[in-house]
Amino acid sequence: MNTLSRRGFLAASAAAIGAAQMPRIAFAQGAAPISLAAATRTLDIDGRAATVFGLVGPSGQGLILDPGQRFRVDLTNDLDVGTIIHWHGQIPPNAQDGVPDMPMPLLASGETRSYDFETRPGTHWMHSHVPTQEMQLLAAPLIVRSAEDVAADRQEVVMFLHDFSFKGPEEVLAEIGAGHGGGHGAGHSATAAPDQGAPMGGMGAMQGMDHGAMGHGGMGNMGAMMGMGGQMGGMAMDLNDYDWDAYLANDRTLSDPEVVQVERGGRIRLRVINAAAATVFWIDTGGAEARLVATDGHAVQPVAGNRFGLAMGQRLDIEIDLPNDGGTWPILALREGARERTGLILATQGAEVRRLDAMAETAAPAFDTDLAQEARLIARDPLPDRQVDRSQMLMLGGSMHPYVWTINRAVWGQHQPITARSGERVVLSFHNMSMMAHPMHLHGHVFQVVGLNGRRVAGALRDTVHVPPMSMVDVALDAGEAARWMLHCHHMPHLATGMMTEFAVTASV
Repeated sequence: MNTLSRRGFLAASAAAIGAAQMPRIAFAQGAAPISLAAATRTLDIDGRAATVFGLVGPSGQGLILDPGQRFRVDLTNDLDVGTIIHWHGQIPPNAQDGVPDMPMPLLASGETRSYDFETRPGTHWMHSHVPTQEMQLLAAPLIVRSAEDVAADRQEVVMFLHDFSFKGPEEVLAEIGAGHGGGHGAGHSATAAPDQGAPMGGMGAMQGMDHGAMGHGGMGNMGAMMGMGGQMGGMAMDLNDYDWDAYLANDRTLSDPEVVQVERGGRIRLRVINAAAATVFWIDTGGAEARLVATDGHAVQPVAGNRFGLAMGQRLDIEIDLPNDGGTWPILALREGARERTGLILATQGAEVRRLDAMAETAAPAFDTDLAQEARLIARDPLPDRQVDRSQMLMLGGSMHPYVWTINRAVWGQHQPITARSGERVVLSFHNMSMMAHPMHLHGHVFQVVGLNGRRVAGALRDTVHVPPMSMVDVALDAGEAARWMLHCHHMPHLATGMMTEFAVTASV
């Protein structure tokens, strides 16, 4: 391995902002509205210039808000195309949620729109709700600090993860749809018999391969039947459907990683955000003692370990206690089912920082196929116990050939809304009968994981839950504002082919 120069080390260290060490993120202070712009920017990806999108605040990418600070933002579209931004993890009034025409239209080029709502503390993010724009990196961290964060004697570090292609998103989607994405993992051989009940309008014959009609009986043992190699009853899981050109942590690859200066014996709160379009990551803290303390911005009872995974749209807060000795501690993000990796480096002053290879010696395993990680998570502040008023089943289906993904055997535009009344306790059961995992995100609500493959749990609070192949996950929530809220897979190629429905809440009587 090569050693980074002292000049490179100092330049990387200087990129962190103040004592919080949150790289390239704007601190949002004061009562006046914060100016935020959707704009283009240029990155250096392994020595090659790349023009991408971004969300630029007063001091750079993203926002950090103080405890209790309202989200008062004037968003300007400086792009030459229309856009709209979703505040992922926040629960604004529905009109400010940021979904095209649900109910607000896209912001035209040059238009400014104002937002004002009460914030929810935690590690969150913001991104375009146009899939091709999110694939162009139109996303940024949105951190709302709590009073506990301010009082704690610890350093905060953000790790914002992306997958990246030099090709345009339309070309990437076309290659994936044609089966030429180059993705690898456990394989691409698993398809089910055509579902004769699937809708045929809109996307035509592409709907003929939906797995939804396989039913959901006997799901209780499905997770346990999944082998470590990603095999399920002779069928192979599809872990990855595209080989991206680069994997980024805070806009950088391991050829020029973020180097964050830390103190000997210090405590770090690492806020990890998976903003990738289609990549699940394992976070590996190596020799640093670590524990998972929050998921999707909500505290969990601490779980010790040095490797934790997160799917697209999810966030993890990991506390790390550094030893009293000086040195470096790489924090790596490992691509599920592959050797590629990215990450950043924690380093004490004067430590020698060695370059890391972007390819690991061995491939990382599939993520949480048996839901073992999810089963270990227990909410610190669970939902109050109450009677369930309504239960809804959502069948997740699809295939690689043809490339189409569905909820309840329908794509967006042909969907039947999932309904509830405001104030009702609702249980949603996600039954994945496809051979790809689906990170399912519900807008406007926080839910608690209450069932894993038929087993009751008192799990984590989330807004995005990973549903492995041939598995089921139950979540409980209290229906909120009477409005149409999006419910979709956060895998962008799946979303782009229609894997979205709506959670339609009506007023209580």
